[in-house]
Amino acid sequence: MTAEVLRDTLGVPLVLDPGLRERDYGDVRGVAYADLGIDIFAPDYAPPGGETWEAFHARVDGAWAGVTGAAGRAAGELVVVTHGLVCHAIATRHLDLPAGTTAGMRWGNTSLTVLEGPAYRTPRLLDCTAHLGEGAGGGPV
Repeated sequence: MTAEVLRDTLGVPLVLDPGLRERDYGDVRGVAYADLGIDIFAPDYAPPGGETWEAFHARVDGAWAGVTGAAGRAAGELVVVTHGLVCHAIATRHLDLPAGTTAGMRWGNTSLTVLEGPAYRTPRLLDCTAHLGEGAGGGPV
């Protein structure tokens, strides 16, 4: 829905990439965290009927390669709208960040990240929610 608003407001094309969708939690999808009794974010957790972390990371890595390729060919700026775990996976696996930057980080809803450089590895802005108002947090790296 966010990408559709950008498309309609800016008059830019919208390309949907299933590689940028959130992790598939299979049978636990839609169950409240409090009712699960397990940590679905644990590094060894594989949801029944869902996606392992290994499969999730492989999918996101492939999608990110497509995004950086498209950004290199774009005549202007490229905007990517995706989910928090996808952002976290990209940040921890593909960006040049100081050690520990993303440890325990939970990506803010509607946060902004701006990447620079020929390989799109350098964040100018990371998980910034300042546009949401006072006390929202996040900001320049």
